[in-house]
Amino acid sequence: MVDSQYYLPNDIGISALDCREAFRLLSPKEQMYAHYLSRASWYGGLIVLIQTSAESANIYVLLQKMFRAQVPQQLEAAATAAGLSAEEYQAFLVYAAGLYANMGNYKSFGDTKFIPNLPKEKFKALVWESLAFKQSPGDMEALWGCCREPLYSLKDKQKQLGLGEKGISAYFSGNCCLEDAEFAQKFLDSMNLSAYNTRLFKTEIDGKRCYEVRLASAEKDNCVVEGKSEVCYGKHEFEDAVFSVKRGDYAFLMEKVCQNLEKAKDYAANDNQKRMLEEYIHSFTCGSVEAHKEGSRYWIKDKGPIVESYIGFIESYRDPFGSRGEFEGFVAVVNKAMSARFAQLVSSAEVLLPELPWPPAFEKDRFLKPDFTSLDVLTFAGSGIPAGINIPNYDDIRQTEGFKNVSLGNVLAVAYATQKDKLTFLEESDKDLYIKWKGPSFEVQVGLHELLGHGSGKLFVQDDKGKFNFDQTAVRNPETGELISSWYKGSETWDSKFSTIASSYEECRAECVGLYLCLNKQVLSIFGHEGEDAEEVVYVNWLTMVRAGLLGLEFYTPESKSWRQAHMQARFVILRVLLEAGEGLVGLKECTGADGRPDAVITLDRSKIYTVGKSAIQRFLCKLQVHKSTADVEGGRALYEGYSAVTTDGTYNFLRLRETVLHRKEARKMFVQANTYIKDDAVELVEYEGSAAGLIQSFVQRFSDDADKVEAQLLEMTCMDSSCWC
Repeated sequence: MVDSQYYLPNDIGISALDCREAFRLLSPKEQMYAHYLSRASWYGGLIVLIQTSAESANIYVLLQKMFRAQVPQQLEAAATAAGLSAEEYQAFLVYAAGLYANMGNYKSFGDTKFIPNLPKEKFKALVWESLAFKQSPGDMEALWGCCREPLYSLKDKQKQLGLGEKGISAYFSGNCCLEDAEFAQKFLDSMNLSAYNTRLFKTEIDGKRCYEVRLASAEKDNCVVEGKSEVCYGKHEFEDAVFSVKRGDYAFLMEKVCQNLEKAKDYAANDNQKRMLEEYIHSFTCGSVEAHKEGSRYWIKDKGPIVESYIGFIESYRDPFGSRGEFEGFVAVVNKAMSARFAQLVSSAEVLLPELPWPPAFEKDRFLKPDFTSLDVLTFAGSGIPAGINIPNYDDIRQTEGFKNVSLGNVLAVAYATQKDKLTFLEESDKDLYIKWKGPSFEVQVGLHELLGHGSGKLFVQDDKGKFNFDQTAVRNPETGELISSWYKGSETWDSKFSTIASSYEECRAECVGLYLCLNKQVLSIFGHEGEDAEEVVYVNWLTMVRAGLLGLEFYTPESKSWRQAHMQARFVILRVLLEAGEGLVGLKECTGADGRPDAVITLDRSKIYTVGKSAIQRFLCKLQVHKSTADVEGGRALYEGYSAVTTDGTYNFLRLRETVLHRKEARKMFVQANTYIKDDAVELVEYEGSAAGLIQSFVQRFSDDADKVEAQLLEMTCMDSSCWC
């Protein structure tokens, strides 16, 4: 019997993202702008299939061919003929929807593999009964031959994403390990090249290590864009190895992205948007991260746009080494009412930042007031949709030029709706309160997390010319009182220094800032919470965090002693910190549920949040910031990995609690997104029902214009990589 964590349940929540009213209020020009940005995002989003696993693109093409020939309702007759029960056919639809929603066969949140919840022979029988097979049996049989084994395989290494023996990763060839990733990073740093838009492939020739660094770009050779020449990176001897830097990874899809961004330029609202798109096109054509950074600078300057978007290789959560970005593109429309609250928070930032528990020298010299808006998502292409975003992720830009924050309102509205009967690990007396205040409290947490969490704190840097951005004769470690003795040098960045823990560590720091500052009455007032209501928001926000820390155990893999999800590792760390604080602040006890199965209950003493709780977060948050500011990888790693340890000794048996969490977990919701089309020189919005069939149909129609070519190119890209995976 396969562990249920590797299936998607038939009753998984699937909701449609409502953006009709927001889209309707756009002008015809704004709708055109949004349409072409969406097309660019969707084509780019297909890159995630290649980034996720060797088999994801093959499975995607197999499903697309089946559903393009027969919509889910029509395919049901073939399923009956193939001997599938109604439950098995629903499991097939849910699997297909899951592959589309996650852009691959690994969960975007948690990075575990999921397989179809029906026998392999039944899946094969359905393929053979499908109209797609009858129309092209040779092609479909070949596709099935590529898919059949990896589709169902749950070998230990294939159960989760990881590096070396800890899992699989399509960012690296299968023969790469952590040492190879570290060595490659050293080479990239020496060349002043970012890893964000790269993959790494390793071979051995005549006993010598050879690495191929592939840059994502539409062009495969030297290129010139609007007078800007790009150097062909070529081969480089580095220590005892040879590195070959090549353009052209995902070339077909990158070209489609650029074509649609070029069309979007005609409908840009201002010069900043035009310059932004020009730099993105330059970046995606030639593989230049510097050009993408330049585009991000124009994006920051584009204050308060009606249509907001960002696109590129952005988040590094799924790279096991923490340096390579997953492709992501979003297009959204501003929600003016909620954005007004966030604007108030931005205006108060300079008053709130000094409240954070580190000395002034550890804070940025000047707070660069960002845009902070609430958006209704029209398009979010990638492996999953977050609740809030703080970008760009380039430290040098964030530190000196600024950033933007967005909260995704229509995502929050459906993602965090909770049914009482599915609410686990809380006392009955807390459940109604939790349901009532979860949404408002999370809104506060997201705001603080994105703006003052990710937006706070200084990195101490000595640049290539030896210039310091701090006074090295005066800045002292608040823990020891001694002058700081470490900092970032030259091209070193937060990601390259802290690598494997960087993402989770930073999420933990931002979550702690949210917990700490939500105790501030001014913050609560900005969000419209006063008096008793404000206290309920604080209580539920902290209660949500400690419960999330327990739920986080689902995303820990005991066999490799590794975490698969940055945010959930961060929340578990916070739970450990608050449990360690003692004095009855947080209670966690194992028990037997009403169904006779193991259960657990977590409690929070609200009377101690402002005393015991605040002090614990204050101390921990200061330590996190000091290690981050001073590039103290050794100290930061020891601190963070210590709290991340899932122990069985002491007061709590966290491995046993993990089993309880797995038995009672609820699958993460999936979202159905709309499509846009141009008809009679106007943009039409097409929405779909919130179901597996609706999600499938949205993807089938999304690429209907050139589906055959897109699918052929995906298979070709997969074939190019096939000799590299092991």
